Amino acid sequence: MRTIRHLIEAKREVFHIPPEVSVYEAARYMSERQVGAVCVLEGERLVGIVSERDIMARVVSTGLDPRATRVTEVMSAKPVTVDADESYTNCIKLMQKGKFRHLPVLEGKRLLGLISFRDLLQVDVEEKKEEIEMMRAYIQQAPPSKPDF
Repeated sequence: MRTIRHLIEAKREVFHIPPEVSVYEAARYMSERQVGAVCVLEGERLVGIVSERDIMARVVSTGLDPRATRVTEVMSAKPVTVDADESYTNCIKLMQKGKFRHLPVLEGKRLLGLISFRDLLQVDVEEKKEEIEMMRAYIQQAPPSKPDF
């Protein structure tokens, strides 16, 4: 079973912001990098995560000013995290149960990256394709069975 470590190692950059930035700055940062969420780090310590959903539900829909609102006011503090050696299937189950789409990945207390539900589903699809190809190859190589008469 594959772990999420290979997903993190394949990614280029760990996107993060400090807690004192405004929601407006966070939204621009996310938009420029075309990501749906970023980790909030105080120094090297993970203190939260902010996503597009957080911004829509906690800022836009409530009428808060994104320039005057700090990320710390709307982020998901103390997010659920996983170790890099966790299986991707367990991560999918965890995200489905918790109803969130992004998951910080840690090694000890150090942030390695952030994976999305989409990242995990792509791995799941790739693994299923490999299994199907192995089954096809096996079926094509198996000798035909003789009927029992």
